Amino acid sequence: MTTEFFVHPSSFIDEPCQIGKGVKIWHFSHIMQHSIIGNGCNIGQNVVIGSHVKLGTNVKIQNNVSVYEGVECEDDVFLGPSMVFTNVINPRSAVIRKHEFKKTLVCKGASIGANATIVCGNQIGAYAMIGAGAVVTKNVLPYALVVGNPAKQIGWVSEHGNRLHFSSEGEAFCPETGQQYRLDNNVVSRII
Repeated sequence: MTTEFFVHPSSFIDEPCQIGKGVKIWHFSHIMQHSIIGNGCNIGQNVVIGSHVKLGTNVKIQNNVSVYEGVECEDDVFLGPSMVFTNVINPRSAVIRKHEFKKTLVCKGASIGANATIVCGNQIGAYAMIGAGAVVTKNVLPYALVVGNPAKQIGWVSEHGNRLHFSSEGEAFCPETGQQYRLDNNVVSRII
């Protein structure tokens, strides 16, 4: 294992696993075997990274998050404090269902707010924004803004997380960066 990353002495790392350059693993966290953590990730306090979990580069995980087997986070994903992933649809203490883990994919640049819950088997689209406390029970479109329980889409956001207001012609601009976006048949794309 390389020493090109930081691990707080109170944390545990089960080998074998892969941890990229510049990763920071803070207090009381546990990285389980066969997980892959990309370069530049920040793993907050009291975080568990389950076996076979894959994190891309620059993933930020805030305190008190468990990323269970079956979850994959692409580059630049943000997981807010105490948000929750599941990996079995119908858990029972007396029934072993480890062979039934459902995959959850969090795509590039997506953010999940504090205390949100992501029910397994769903995909969070690129640059989507999941509001604090939302309960996601179905796939979320790229650039979508979803809130509530169950989570419902209430709008669109830019790659910088700002609300997009589309004109009748289907065009919008990020108020922070000026990047232009197009909405066509419920699909948002950034115009380069």
